[in-house]
Amino acid sequence: MTIGFSGHGLGAGLGLFVLAAVMHVVPALAGEINVQDGAAISGYDPVAYFEDGMPVEGKPSITATHKGAEFRFASEAHRAAFIANPEKFAPQYGGYCAFAVAQGAKAKIEPEAYSIVDGKLYLNFDKSVQAKWSEDIPGYVMKGDAYWPSVKDQ
Repeated sequence: MTIGFSGHGLGAGLGLFVLAAVMHVVPALAGEINVQDGAAISGYDPVAYFEDGMPVEGKPSITATHKGAEFRFASEAHRAAFIANPEKFAPQYGGYCAFAVAQGAKAKIEPEAYSIVDGKLYLNFDKSVQAKWSEDIPGYVMKGDAYWPSVKDQ
């Protein structure tokens, strides 16, 4: 089954957009977990997306390591919840832009551009990419899931 871009062809505008997003792939984005500004999710608390319903910056003094990356938390309670079940709270695709992964690439994220879908956290490059992602989340998740095993090691 082939998933398209919400019924639209890959026009010049979308092609330039994808190219611009992929150009933000830099060597610092190597590895399975997206580490920006010294921590996963640019230092934002992954549990807060679920518990507080919004992105909240974590504290450098409250951390846990998961898959070799430092995650930061706003509270000890959030840290404990993450340690008890990191797969529940860790962002999908290692915290890379979910839309980019659905295109077979890695790209950085803005912590404020996120979606929780079926109990999973997906992050996006920015709010405009999040809007595109929102047009066909099930399709992009299916494509991202298919691409992730090869993309994560790039």
